[in-house]
Amino acid sequence: QVQLVESGGASVQVGDSLRLSCAASGRSFSTYAMGWFRQAPGKEREFVAAKSWRGAVTLYADSVKGRFTISRDNAKNAVYLEMNSLKPEDTAVYYCAARYNTDATRVANMYNSWGQGTQVTVSS
Repeated sequence: QVQLVESGGASVQVGDSLRLSCAASGRSFSTYAMGWFRQAPGKEREFVAAKSWRGAVTLYADSVKGRFTISRDNAKNAVYLEMNSLKPEDTAVYYCAARYNTDATRVANMYNSWGQGTQVTVSS
């Protein structure tokens, strides 16, 4: 089972940029689809972005399309989320997730391993 550790969360201002990182353990990382999800206080966890095992397929939530970019470096067992033009509604705990399958998906319960989350707070 892969272990995931997120980092890079912070408190920022509206319009700022932030880069989240997710470090994965395990030798099979390159065969997993990877995703980012977020959960705001009082709300359900929601899909943010996902990328297939070789990066050929990338999915984004409509709310972040054009502002966020997911990338992965299979040589480093890492996945990243570059967030630009941040808004207050982006405030949430952000989670990295691994799916033991090559195909990316927006569906949270199709992911097998989750990190502990990293807090992003955007203030106006």
